[in-house]
Amino acid sequence: MKRKKIMTYILLGVAVVFILFQSFVYMSTSKTKEQPYTVLEKDGDIEIRLYPSATLATVQSKANSYDEMASPGFRALAGYIFGGNESETQIAMTSPVQMDINDSLSSMSFVMPEGYDMNNLPKPNNSQVILSKTTEQVMAAIRFSGFADDNDREKHKQELLNYLNSRGIQTKGNFKFLGYNPPYQLVGRRNEVVIEIVR
Repeated sequence: MKRKKIMTYILLGVAVVFILFQSFVYMSTSKTKEQPYTVLEKDGDIEIRLYPSATLATVQSKANSYDEMASPGFRALAGYIFGGNESETQIAMTSPVQMDINDSLSSMSFVMPEGYDMNNLPKPNNSQVILSKTTEQVMAAIRFSGFADDNDREKHKQELLNYLNSRGIQTKGNFKFLGYNPPYQLVGRRNEVVIEIVR
């Protein structure tokens, strides 16, 4: 009986620590600066957005799956913003992480925070990290929650594509997956599939 009581206390303690940790993670990620955009239209989980020009740090790869791209891409980009550059500058992390997985050349990108551009970003130590600037884009996006796998991404990609086709909206470029949360965040997860549209 005494052992059962001890086990109950241990389990309660673990549960409290878990809840506190997840609450801390959720509050921390909610303070992370996000890439700005303006919502032009909204229909349920689907939005048409205007994204202003942004500066990206990108890693390219011949990976043909999200899992294959995720770890090496993230390590290279995180290394750059955490001081792996010519001036050892620490650059703030932003969200979302952008992933473009296709049959030719896949990529992962971090959006550089406000105040950084091609003129003042330090040169990466890792030659795989490429700095670039995007133009203003109008994107269609669909949002979903939970831990995303390839089936989830494909399902929402098709849902977004069907929606756009039904409205006669043309797309250009590849679909991208946007991830807003670290892998150890279990609650409040946000994922999106986006694609540029012709306006």
